Amino acid sequence: MPSRLNYNYVTLQKISILGCGWLGLPLAKHYIAQGIAVHGTTTTASKIETLQQAGITPYLLTLGSETVTPAMYTDFLADSEVLVINFPPKRIPNIIAIYQQQIQELIPYIPAHQKVIFISSTSVYQNTNAVVSESLAIAPEKESGKAVAAVEQLLRTALQDRLTIIRLSGLIGDDRLPGRFLANKKEVKNGDAPINVIHREDCIGVIDAVITQEAWGHIINGSADEHPLRKDFYTLAAQKIGLTPPAFAVTPTVAYKIISNTKSKELLGYTYVHPDPLKLI
Repeated sequence: MPSRLNYNYVTLQKISILGCGWLGLPLAKHYIAQGIAVHGTTTTASKIETLQQAGITPYLLTLGSETVTPAMYTDFLADSEVLVINFPPKRIPNIIAIYQQQIQELIPYIPAHQKVIFISSTSVYQNTNAVVSESLAIAPEKESGKAVAAVEQLLRTALQDRLTIIRLSGLIGDDRLPGRFLANKKEVKNGDAPINVIHREDCIGVIDAVITQEAWGHIINGSADEHPLRKDFYTLAAQKIGLTPPAFAVTPTVAYKIISNTKSKELLGYTYVHPDPLKLI
């Protein structure tokens, strides 16, 4: 059974965030604003100052690199009640094996008391042309999804009910403007497929709800309530920022999945701040 160990803003003193990028940095700032100490990593030396200015104790750490020592792992993880693993696999050859190796290198240094959130992706779900929930037996179709699924299993085996996996849909919000993604493109496929996206504010909200609701030992989807058609969303998004909308191909069949967020709302009591993607553009 999932464990519930009374983590809240009274007892949570420190959190470690592996990957302080587009999502990890504002997540770190959220906790710093609550008076919680944050250890955070970046793989780019020039971003160390950015992390320091945000109040984060920074670490230049690239999993799998020869520059990373056991002491660096130990110091980064020391005394944190919660670790958030928040970096995707790089789209490179041998992506599945390399991503597993990176996480496997980290696992021995995770303290026995520490709870872990792994930021996963709904790319682990295959297209079913139906609504999919966390109970689906996953069969990823792309190499990146296969890599994430393999790491999910690796972490579940190692950490068991100390781990919660959050599978996020396509990330949007703030400086990530979806209108740029498909602008000017021709013969874009799957225009009649419903989309699955989530705003960064809701990503942080779901992560925070897991910690404050002590929801350990779960797999939880994060996705907006509404799923507009791909052609409607990306056409409007391009028009809103003055770009040429994509031209969608007419195809006899459509491949899609609709990500259910019911568990995040029922288990965590979470209400999405941005439930309708069309209202974000």
